[in-house]
Amino acid sequence: MQKGYSYLLTAPTGKEFAPDFQPELTPREMLELGVFGGKYMTDCQDEFPRNWFSNAKLSPGRSDPAINYFGVAASQPLTEWRRKGWIWDDDPRGWFQWYCRYYLGRRCEDDERQVKRWRAMRRHIAQIKKNCDKYDLNCRPKQRQALLHWAYDSRLLDRR
Repeated sequence: MQKGYSYLLTAPTGKEFAPDFQPELTPREMLELGVFGGKYMTDCQDEFPRNWFSNAKLSPGRSDPAINYFGVAASQPLTEWRRKGWIWDDDPRGWFQWYCRYYLGRRCEDDERQVKRWRAMRRHIAQIKKNCDKYDLNCRPKQRQALLHWAYDSRLLDRR
């Protein structure tokens, strides 16, 4: 995990988000549901509130897609994120690390880019609504899991 990195918290926890950034899940809720095969946060728990991990579904060894809410792998490896230029040096683990820190109150120069990436995931909501029967959580599980990874609650798409 990242060594020697520190940051200032300039906003209250869980508040004062950018107007066009309205995640439906908190980092704690995401971890409890099962995201990233349970591997994502196993070596950096000291940085974040202890209660985020009280019911988290984690896999200390390696990623286990069965831990994910929809039971499928829906992530690309970190090497692919790096290859595509999605990683910002201050958040070497990518979007979820950025979101966890943003949620805690850190604001930084990468916020606008990350919010744009988050908003781009909405296309998956439209595809699920277009191609799945109402209330069919078994339809497009990879897309639904990917949306969970981006703090969209894909279990509730039919209620919007």
